Amino acid sequence: MDSTTIVRTKGERGAMSIMACDSGHNFAQRIVNHLNEILQNEIHSLPLRLIKSEEITFSNGEVKTVIHENIRGDDHYIVQCIDDPLNDKTVNDNLMALLTAINAAFQSDADSITAVIPQFPYSRQERKKTRECITAKQIAQFLEVSGANRVITIDVHSEAIMGFFTTAKLENLHASNFIIKHIKNKYQLQNLVITAADVGGAERARYYSKMLQADLAIVDKARDYSQKSKIKSMRLVGEVKDKNVLIPDDMISTGGTIINASKLLKEKGAKDIIVACSLPFFNGEAVDLLSEAYEEGVISKVIGTDAVFHGEQFVKNTPWYDEVTIAPLFAEVIYNINQKRSVSELLK
Repeated sequence: MDSTTIVRTKGERGAMSIMACDSGHNFAQRIVNHLNEILQNEIHSLPLRLIKSEEITFSNGEVKTVIHENIRGDDHYIVQCIDDPLNDKTVNDNLMALLTAINAAFQSDADSITAVIPQFPYSRQERKKTRECITAKQIAQFLEVSGANRVITIDVHSEAIMGFFTTAKLENLHASNFIIKHIKNKYQLQNLVITAADVGGAERARYYSKMLQADLAIVDKARDYSQKSKIKSMRLVGEVKDKNVLIPDDMISTGGTIINASKLLKEKGAKDIIVACSLPFFNGEAVDLLSEAYEEGVISKVIGTDAVFHGEQFVKNTPWYDEVTIAPLFAEVIYNINQKRSVSELLK
């Protein structure tokens, strides 16, 4: 055995390396920054940086990823934000770029490949109601066949998606504790009621209610599935009169559910209404609708995370928006996976 031979203990993971697709670059850099803070306490550890790679888009729209450094044997992480408000690329563009990046890492002989995707695409298409596809399952299959061994996401819309994976593992993180800590530090919590915007959000609202020691109410919503994003009726279960209200949700897309629920709560006598969500997509006219709701006094604040990053100017110039970073959570999970430590301990 010569002096250059590396001796590994049984079960040891490869050296950690991180790369980013174009739309994942900002979030990946924040993860790396926090990982370097963690690694400061490690002996003989060198600062991490993003692996050099290139996302090439051809004139016909096809995309490929080229990795410009050796990652053979690495415990490799690929960061991509599928829905990127700061980029003109579509969800499908970014999804395809991620799949090519995963396969590029597979072809480069990485020991383990983890897709870090704060937003799991097509997560609302996890079951069929009529003659329709179950696209969330297809996404799981695409990720696996491309070469991913693990996927890390946050507050996936339906936990049933975890069962769609056959060979890869899905780590579903939760932003709740980061948001709750932020609320406790920044907001007045007197006379508070936690309200679920629909029955599907009841479990999340119950957790917030327990952690903030507040009462619970639920908006019972009936959808009209013959029309896109159409709500047929809403009713309130619980008491919000003369109460401040916090509505926790996993995502805000068009904003219709949140705004309609807030209007109902106002009609029932609620005072200030704060909305908190893990994934502030703000698709379509959501920003204009939320701005209007803020100006009309329907909502007081929307708290979102940088899992969907709208940029510093948006945060600065939008009085109703408050951003919480959850990059440290992803960094800690990546570190624990690489070190073969418990991930569940971080999620309590």
